Parts: sequence; structure tokens; C-alpha cells
Amino acid sequence: MRVFAALYQRVLGWSRHPHAERYLAGLSLVEAFAFPVAPELMLAPMCLAQPRRGVRYASVSLVFSLIGSLIGYALGHYAFDALQPLLLRLGWMAPIERLVGELRVDVAQHPWTAFWLLVLAGFTPLPLKLFTWASGIVGVPLLAFFASMAIGRGKRVYLLAALLRWLGPRAERFLARWVEWLGWGAIGALVLVGTWFGLT
Repeated sequence: MRVFAALYQRVLGWSRHPHAERYLAGLSLVEAFAFPVAPELMLAPMCLAQPRRGVRYASVSLVFSLIGSLIGYALGHYAFDALQPLLLRLGWMAPIERLVGELRVDVAQHPWTAFWLLVLAGFTPLPLKLFTWASGIVGVPLLAFFASMAIGRGKRVYLLAALLRWLGPRAERFLARWVEWLGWGAIGALVLVGTWFGLT
């Protein structure tokens, strides 16, 4: 069943839409605190369609991800108790509690220790929203949180835009051929990381 190939073709269509930037902004915003789909799935085909605008698209994604991360932080800080039943149904409680434990230890040692954990979080397949919520629950210093989100998400979107600009049509051919394998590989990595968080 070719799930990701069909999804990739649909996202390619969205990326060429006249309002593609707005869609990317909205996806980046909501993904940072609620939505499960990473904005890179839309950013990549947009960069392939118009490589010269890659930095602009990456900047749009980053700015709205940062706004969304502040919303996630605020929800974790002010609304966590009220939203626990919903988080349990979504299956977010176990990984959030795990991150909360790690962040509490880091913040107790030094407020900026959490900064490095959150920067490194950008390399993991875990959704950004788990880190934004956990940071708000713990009360990670806002400056450290915001700086870590800017670096963590920024390196991802700008590196992706630069890589696709450099590879050009080769990247499009590669994605068209291997998108199904890449998609299932990403799902497998997410399951493995989620299992590790649940067992440790």
C-alpha cells in the first residue's frame, strides 16, 4: 500500500498553490503545540518547486513554529491540569511526563541546562509539541526556551532548504523514488523512540 507516495503527490500540489505560504505558516504554527504532521513535509516540496525562495519559506516556517511553541508553552504552564484527560486520550501523557522529569532535573541544576536538552531535541523524531508542553509544565526560563526552539527548529528548516537548493532536481527524483521507504522509516523511528521513552 503506497500511502506516502500518494501523500507526497498531494503535498506537492499544495506546495504550488497560490496560498502555499499561508498553508505552511498555519501548519508550522499548529504543529508546534497540537498537530502531528511536521511542517518539513510541506516545506520540502515548496523548496523543490521554487529553490530560490527556500530561505524565505524556511523563515516563514521558523517564525510561525516559534509562535506556536510559545502557545504550547503557555498551554503546558497554565492549562496542563485541565487538559490531562485529553492528553491521556491522545497518548501524549507518558512522553510528556518523561520529558518533565528530565527537564525538572536540568532546571534544578541550572536554568540554562535545559537549553541544551531542548536544542538536541530538534534532532529527534519526537514531535515538537511534547517539548513545548513539557517546558511550560516545568517552567523552563522563557528566554532559554525560546532560544532553544529558535536554534533547534531553525537548523532543521534552513539545512533542509539549503540541501534541496544544492541538490536541485536530484532531490526531487530521489524523493519521488524513495518517499515510501522514507515515510515508513520515519514512522519506525518514531515508534522506537516512543517505546524507549515509555520503557525508561
